[in-house]
Amino acid sequence: MKKIVILLLLVSTSVFAQKTNFNLKKGYVAEGYDVVAYFFNKAIEGNKKFTTEFEGVKFKFSTKENLEIFKKSSKKYVPEYGGYCAYAIGAKAKKVSINPKTFEIRDGKLYLFYNSWGTNTLELWTNEGAEKLKEAADTNWLKIIKE
Repeated sequence: MKKIVILLLLVSTSVFAQKTNFNLKKGYVAEGYDVVAYFFNKAIEGNKKFTTEFEGVKFKFSTKENLEIFKKSSKKYVPEYGGYCAYAIGAKAKKVSINPKTFEIRDGKLYLFYNSWGTNTLELWTNEGAEKLKEAADTNWLKIIKE
């Protein structure tokens, strides 16, 4: 009996930790935008008819085809840094919301960015050296998810 309780605690703790490491504004990863469409260089809001869960969080898609593509290789399409602003993770080690229309595909990975009030962090990411910021973000993200 003790083993079952401990196992349930571990499972529920890890699911909670996963959810806290995703930007779930509007209840979905990428604010409900279709993460597969980004790889076709399109920022398209998903449709509630085409949803799925992966790693305990919800994703929305614009078409049934994109939903099926996601299901076949989900990890490929999950945004880096849980869908938080890549620039803010790299430059400041902070979880910052995004504008789902501001994104970059780099080395086959999806990066999302804050873009509001005259600040486009995708431009900052590019102008300040994306590779250096990406390295810092990778390191910072590992620290953030351990907190």
